Amino acid sequence: MSTARPELHVTVEAKVDEPTAESFYELYVDTFGDLATKAVARQVLHEHEFREEMVDERVQKYLAWDEDGEVLGMATLTNHLATVPWISPDYFAHHYPEHAARGAVYYLGFILVRQDRRRSRVFSEMITRIVDLLVADRAVCGWDICAFNNDVLRLEDNIEGLLRRLSDVSVRTVDAQTYYSATFHGPADGR
Repeated sequence: MSTARPELHVTVEAKVDEPTAESFYELYVDTFGDLATKAVARQVLHEHEFREEMVDERVQKYLAWDEDGEVLGMATLTNHLATVPWISPDYFAHHYPEHAARGAVYYLGFILVRQDRRRSRVFSEMITRIVDLLVADRAVCGWDICAFNNDVLRLEDNIEGLLRRLSDVSVRTVDAQTYYSATFHGPADGR
């Protein structure tokens, strides 16, 4: 019995062709679709937004493939912060002026891995490639994680642990947003 690990390739692409974008969108929805009922903020790009990102050359696509050319995972990274509509580029420019001046502020849009490969090395291989770039640029990189993914899946701890194994890095929470709801049952007593 062979114990050889299956071949894994990670490529970095500026643009993704239509058939690849279609297969990755299916994987994207499969990965993040359940967050529609688990997170208040919209966690899933609409299909047209996803496809726009796939052809936007300012967004690097880290694509993971197996030896048969099957899609395993994807991560997006950009140092063109205007491509990320839910963040403020001004925040990063203000807090990291030296990094911003040399184009070394990045944002990690998303990382996804096909469900049947989540316990494999796909995630760490994509992160390793991204960290190599970030270390070479002595960069700042932002990302966000919804409360469900932190509280239930412990993504914050897992990502920070992986980053610390790969580099000399400082990780800190820079912002948080809490959503509230109020359920009204009728008038107050005496009103």
